[in-house]
Amino acid sequence: MVPMHILKGLATFTLNLAHDQTAQSRVLAQSFASKAADPKLKERYATCAEHYDHAVDDIEDGKNYLGKGDYNGINTMASAAMMEAGDCLDSFMQPSKDPSVLSDNGKAVEDICSIILNRK
Repeated sequence: MVPMHILKGLATFTLNLAHDQTAQSRVLAQSFASKAADPKLKERYATCAEHYDHAVDDIEDGKNYLGKGDYNGINTMASAAMMEAGDCLDSFMQPSKDPSVLSDNGKAVEDICSIILNRK
């Protein structure tokens, strides 16, 4: 059995990684929204920035739940952050597709949140 302090350290590391990746995705989306020439892409990037803003808040809430030992709360917040990233990715399934690295970052956010949800 893995000691609890090691599991908590791993959870902290993973939440910090998710936070950093999500914050980076938000900055990218904001930057792309300000520079996009295509009005549809501009709107989608702006919407993605909002989704990632919410996801950052969700992950910060997850960190607070970790501090309280509320693992169901962590799962709820990781799931919410994953959904926000997914909503951004889904917006680019139709034309005009995202030519940037934002989709890769969004997929990374989903993958990291999935790790949080699948911890045992």
